[in-house]
Amino acid sequence: MPTDDPSETFHVTTDDQLRAVSNLTRHRIMAVLRFEPATITQIAARVGLAKGSSSYHVRLLERAGLVKVVRTRKVRGVTERYYAMAARAIVLPDPGEGGPDVLMRHAVADLEAAPADGERHVRMAHLRLTEEQFAQLGARLEALADEYRELSDPSLPDASLVFALFHPTPRRQAEGDVK
Repeated sequence: MPTDDPSETFHVTTDDQLRAVSNLTRHRIMAVLRFEPATITQIAARVGLAKGSSSYHVRLLERAGLVKVVRTRKVRGVTERYYAMAARAIVLPDPGEGGPDVLMRHAVADLEAAPADGERHVRMAHLRLTEEQFAQLGARLEALADEYRELSDPSLPDASLVFALFHPTPRRQAEGDVK
């Protein structure tokens, strides 16, 4: 049975949905389901969880509407379910001033957990841009991410791309700092 094509965007709007995506284990499960459907057993093996834990987290994601069953099959009298993401992209609500950015926390955790001997490209650059340049750079980064997402092949190893382009809060100079 073919899989349903996921909708383009899922907007996280409820507290249950936000709790579901805020958990690092569930974030990693969604990463497994990003390109192709998988069973609880396959998810557990890819994430390094027990099947019971994997099932628990997938059920929470399913209840929140973030993943869905896209295919079933009978295996020795048991119905095996294949889960997939409900949408290609998830949009989180703005965390507000000073609020933690869930995706960035997960990205840092994934980076820290990645093999130290693997190839990494990590860079931080401080820029001074006009608003027009800022908007152009944001659009170029998003287009580049979209271009490479379209080129993604599920048979190849995972690679994560994370970027954040933002205006930091102006730092107040401490008393006595040289101006």
